[in-house]
Amino acid sequence: MEINLGKLAFDIDFHPSDNLVVAGLINGDLHLYRYSPDSIPVRAARFINGGRALLTGSPDCSILATDVETGSTIARLDNAHEICMWFFCDGRAAVNRLINLTESTVASGDDEGCIKVWDTRERSCCNSFNAHEDYISDMTFASDAMKLLATSGDGTLSVCNLRRNTVQARSEFSEDELLSVVLMKNGRKVVCGSQTGIILLYSWGCFKDCSDRFIGLSSNSIDAMLKLDEDRIITGSENGIINLVGILPNRVIQPIAEHSEYPVEGLAFSHDRKFLGSIAHDQMLKLWDLDNILQGSRNTERNEAGAIDSDDDEMDLDDDPSKFSKGNKRKNANNGHALGGSNNFFADL
Repeated sequence: MEINLGKLAFDIDFHPSDNLVVAGLINGDLHLYRYSPDSIPVRAARFINGGRALLTGSPDCSILATDVETGSTIARLDNAHEICMWFFCDGRAAVNRLINLTESTVASGDDEGCIKVWDTRERSCCNSFNAHEDYISDMTFASDAMKLLATSGDGTLSVCNLRRNTVQARSEFSEDELLSVVLMKNGRKVVCGSQTGIILLYSWGCFKDCSDRFIGLSSNSIDAMLKLDEDRIITGSENGIINLVGILPNRVIQPIAEHSEYPVEGLAFSHDRKFLGSIAHDQMLKLWDLDNILQGSRNTERNEAGAIDSDDDEMDLDDDPSKFSKGNKRKNANNGHALGGSNNFFADL
């Protein structure tokens, strides 16, 4: 276990009864860390209850709720994703994704393609969907329609109806792992990122096959996507580049940041959308001033608009088939063994 303090440390001390360590730095800062001798990897993390609690999912198949202020455990479910066949349960699956749905519900996805919805008021699992045959890579929620959309390593997109508790639709196999998903164009388009850098667009209600494919980004996998507005997304790729991409018309507006040479694993906005956070395989969390990194893109868009106005007789084609490159990528899954526990996960919330 290593911690990069960033500054010269003058002193260190451990808490007398808890797993806490403090370091005093030359610039006057005190860094306080909680450590665990038997650390379990965290695959997914989301704030819930208005930021008062933090929900985490791990490869040991558990979901943990932690109080943000005190750091104490509120509740823990050890068997969050049991693998059940007919009338018996055989094993458990690692929790891979978590997202907020409403003020009182969250959804979790596992390595076996199962999605569960948890109701904090009823303190139990209220929906379960066996939507995929491989790991859940990403999820997004259409609140108006009460439908949960998910992408998977099996190369398909699923639509789960929360009101009817059924998998309403599932796309055809795309011959490519789908790694990320966002809703665009006021809910009319579903945009999916893939392992070969192709962006697939599905029209709402027509999920069987994609209506458009944009292959002009790169041949690197699109591991993370964020919706900036109804016309633009921010993508994080395997080559460490963060791009601003326009949707319909499909175009790469420009690269806006370079996290590192390692794959970008996740992207997130701050609560006021002033900062963009990125994580990658270089073990670094970086915060970007969103106004600064988008300033250059505004100038680029103005220049492009001027160029288009000066030449109305030609159509710009963004898709370049020569850029298509077939690859193979699969997220690593470290299977854990749960100890068993109560299904009453939210009893102490």
